[in-house]
Amino acid sequence: MASRKKICLVFLGNPFLDSRITNLSNSLHQDGYSVSVIGFDWFSLKENFIEKDFKVFRIFKPKLSLLFYLQYNFILLKELIKTDARIYFAEDFYTLPLVTFFAKLKSAKVFYNSREIYAYIGGLHSKPYLQKLITEIERFFIKKVDLVMTTGELDSEFLEKFYSLQKTSVIRNIPLYQKPTEKFEFRKKYNIADDKLILLYQGIIIPGRGIEKIIRALSQIPNVVFVLLGNGEQKENYFKLAQEIKVEDRVVFAGAFNQKELINYTSAADVGLSLIENISISYYHALPNKLFEYIMAELPVISSNLPQMKRIVETYKVGEVINPESRQELIDVVNKWTANRELLTEYKKNCQHASRELNWQKEYERFRKDLLSHI
Repeated sequence: MASRKKICLVFLGNPFLDSRITNLSNSLHQDGYSVSVIGFDWFSLKENFIEKDFKVFRIFKPKLSLLFYLQYNFILLKELIKTDARIYFAEDFYTLPLVTFFAKLKSAKVFYNSREIYAYIGGLHSKPYLQKLITEIERFFIKKVDLVMTTGELDSEFLEKFYSLQKTSVIRNIPLYQKPTEKFEFRKKYNIADDKLILLYQGIIIPGRGIEKIIRALSQIPNVVFVLLGNGEQKENYFKLAQEIKVEDRVVFAGAFNQKELINYTSAADVGLSLIENISISYYHALPNKLFEYIMAELPVISSNLPQMKRIVETYKVGEVINPESRQELIDVVNKWTANRELLTEYKKNCQHASRELNWQKEYERFRKDLLSHI
């Protein structure tokens, strides 16, 4: 039965760099479904990537956001006209309207992957008109989908109450159970001394993720190097900041990497940082994939004391939580860990144990029953 059903996943982003898309598409394929993916990239690809049922379109990011979305919607419109599937996954808010429209037009099912509370993401916290517009669009289309998925319990509770939904399904952004095949040598490539801790930020380089505070703290934690894995529009601004406060020799922008390779880079650091700031409802609810990726790579974590992140870090004893607004708390924890490396060893052991439970294989198996009941 499953083999006769075609599934199409649509995402405004590069699927190669997105663990949620990669893991979900692979798991659905292993369950016997025919899976196609439509994605978009405006950072790393130089041209379109088209390979059978996997398409990633190179789009340009002009200063005027309207032109970006017109370009993206035009390409997506053409692709959806050509696509024939029984089930469509709108993998974010930006794909929700067109995907829902075409799914219903073709008498297909549509599942909405609400990765965030989109009307209340960090970048919109001072834009009430945009918040209202997104809310009304989402309110209209979310009632028409067959299944709403979220990345955490708090998001599910919020959406169920806010839009009067009966039930949503939680599937957290958790990586596959895997260990590094060959650790990348950060120290050799970037000439980092053995006595310096490598602090790692992994993810999109945007405001609200604690990056500026980490860079500003470097002047008071001399025995560390800050490595960033990822790309984003604020990369140049953060590099200029590092130059202004004369710590650019200890800030490394290493670029973004394919999900299959990522753990080899993550595991080469000493400490994983996930300092999401409490600047919006969506950020307050945060349970980011980088937190679980650090744990899988056996990296002790310094995370925000936001509810869902705090629960994971303290339940599994994989690091410490701090107030992301407090630069001093970050400095104190890093200095403590630098002076007492045995703490890092203990946290690494706890990460190893936690990774046997916090992995995609177990997360998908739990979610699979709910998914199949809707398919």
